[in-house]
Amino acid sequence: MGGTGAGAPLIEIGPGALTFEQVTAVARGGALVGITRESLAAMAASRASIDELAARPTPVYGVSTGFGALATRHIDPALRAKLQVSLVRSHAAGSGPEVEREVVRALMLLRLSTLATGRTGVRPGTALTLASMLNAGITPVVHEYGSLGCSGDLAPLAHCALALMGEGTVRDGAGDLVTAASALEAAGIEPVTLIAKEGLALINGTDGMLGMLVLALDDLRGLLKLVDIATAMSVEALLGTDRVFAADLQELRPHPGQAVSAANLRALLTDSKIMESHRGPDCTRVQDAYSLRCSPQVSGAARDTVGYASLVASRELASAVDNPVVLPDGRVESNGNFHGAPVAYVLDFLAIPVADVASMSERRTDRMLDKARSNGLPPFLADDPGVDSGHMIAQYTQAAIVAELKRLAVPASADSIPSSAMQEDHVSLGWNGARKLRRAVDGLARVVAIEILTAARALDLRGPLRPSPATSAVVRALRTRVPPPGPDRHLAPEIEAAFRMVQDGSLLDAAESVTGPLS
Repeated sequence: MGGTGAGAPLIEIGPGALTFEQVTAVARGGALVGITRESLAAMAASRASIDELAARPTPVYGVSTGFGALATRHIDPALRAKLQVSLVRSHAAGSGPEVEREVVRALMLLRLSTLATGRTGVRPGTALTLASMLNAGITPVVHEYGSLGCSGDLAPLAHCALALMGEGTVRDGAGDLVTAASALEAAGIEPVTLIAKEGLALINGTDGMLGMLVLALDDLRGLLKLVDIATAMSVEALLGTDRVFAADLQELRPHPGQAVSAANLRALLTDSKIMESHRGPDCTRVQDAYSLRCSPQVSGAARDTVGYASLVASRELASAVDNPVVLPDGRVESNGNFHGAPVAYVLDFLAIPVADVASMSERRTDRMLDKARSNGLPPFLADDPGVDSGHMIAQYTQAAIVAELKRLAVPASADSIPSSAMQEDHVSLGWNGARKLRRAVDGLARVVAIEILTAARALDLRGPLRPSPATSAVVRALRTRVPPPGPDRHLAPEIEAAFRMVQDGSLLDAAESVTGPLS
């Protein structure tokens, strides 16, 4: 948990959309940010429009009025700065555990991206201060609970705006919990004194749920490759057939994700001595269990869901989400673009294939442990069955996670709790969907890690028959942190080691060192 510094890449934020790679580079990689001259000019122009409207006697929502259900009150010019400060302080009302640093950094970056469109009416200096906070590694404390996903992620964003004002609590670049005032002072950053419209512009957006969506998509692209690796290892361990993954069979049902998954499996199983050992005319294994035979159909459908969610995320990254907005002709108009439904739906959608892919992985693991279905492997892969339990309880852990993933697949966006005296009478609950998706992605990674751990043990027990070069490379990589089969050992650290190797990409790297890049 460090700050950013010299040598980190610089990402210039302009009026256009950020890429997925730029979001993850800032959120996870500590990349620095700057703002283009074009954006600074656009912000200055829209600010001039706000100042002109603020001087008029006619009320303008968000500029010279209250907010939400209190929008009918026309605020005296002398009170408008206080209005913005009061808005941020009152809306910074989150509760519960701290949200992860990478999520807060993504949220801050995406709010900065909307400010850089020049459609919000904030001063360029306010946006530059937010950029400086990101570059200093200052991370406001944002809490688990508080957002209804409409008007956007109000409470999480308000905690960030509060820190911009020099109030509240943050993590500094070293990860220490300090006051915002002291962190800004140490970094040489002057707190922002908000003026008309700025408080509202800093808190009215879908940035939290969008940031978590982008991060989840980044995770899932890698995880689905590891699902194919785990599947290939299990197919070998169970003496399954690879004939069902043939390209001409996949072409009969032309879903793109299915074709990708099957191609990965063919590459991963190439030159497997285990597969060759039962390819002869006496082999009747053409009807493997669905968890083996239908893996491309399931993990492929998950890939296609990721593809659709990526399309929605790319549209949201290209959006200027605020209310009201300043249009190029200077008009300031209220709108409903802050509603999180488009993002909320795909966050919920993704939780479904995450649960299903994990469920299929658990079924393959269970099959390797069952003497009646494993085609000759010892019960539970135990060294001395009856004395040793082998991987019996590892499968219990998978089953417990899968049960939780099924609960997490229940959509948040199908619910709504009215708020703000019924002014906000329908909300998206997209933040809730994002939080449960993060837990689901973590669960999938753990389930896949246990399958790989179990399949590696089973492949070792198939000796002297050798698995494919690709899956052999995965087993060798795993063996650098997890010993080969033997009497029962403390299993939790081995599961954790496999999980870390799933997370850090080392198992994927091992496979791709043989196959080349998987898709």
